[in-house]
Amino acid sequence: MKHKNLLLFVVSLFSIGLIGIQAQTVKDINGNVYKTVTIGKQVWIAENLKTTKYNDGTTIPLVTENTAWESLTTPAYCWNKNDATNKNRYGALYNWYTVNTNKLCPRGWHVPTDAEWAILTTYLGGESVAGGKLKETGTTHWLRPNTGATNETGFTALSSGGRYEDGRFYDLDSKGYWWSSTEEGEASAWCFQLQYAIRGINRVGSSKPFGMSIRCLRN
Repeated sequence: MKHKNLLLFVVSLFSIGLIGIQAQTVKDINGNVYKTVTIGKQVWIAENLKTTKYNDGTTIPLVTENTAWESLTTPAYCWNKNDATNKNRYGALYNWYTVNTNKLCPRGWHVPTDAEWAILTTYLGGESVAGGKLKETGTTHWLRPNTGATNETGFTALSSGGRYEDGRFYDLDSKGYWWSSTEEGEASAWCFQLQYAIRGINRVGSSKPFGMSIRCLRN
């Protein structure tokens, strides 16, 4: 009877989200299958998005040339360093115009708002420590020393880098950047940054043409 009660207690912890779990999967319009994880009362996709189509089946423009990327005021995506072999590991980099279509995540999911990222950060103990709980451990996908990385949430954030508005790629292996759906101003939106050398998470405003990773949140 004691063993049964203990089992029920553990199951209840998982069900109310006190323990990060990867128990389900979700498929995007391209057929890519992603793990999901429950953190607090939120359910996140535990991998960077890699879809090349919106959830209505429309193709997202792939833009590789720096000059073409630089002049964009419309949606686009790319693979880091324009290398398609980075797809499975790091997912795609999307500009914010793609986020703003509200059709990027699988149906029933969405790009999190600034406020929803804040809920995650607060649940994990605040900006000074939340990053370590989100980062993949080790130095396979992060530079040394990958400070504070425990991945106790199962979020498994990777240092997927980004793309400047002029088309240059940056920070692969040292930093990861994730868009929110919330504008900071006419030309910028809020994003969240993790670094190899700190355990915190940084909330920063970034120019909308930048290319960044996407994590989806269940509606």
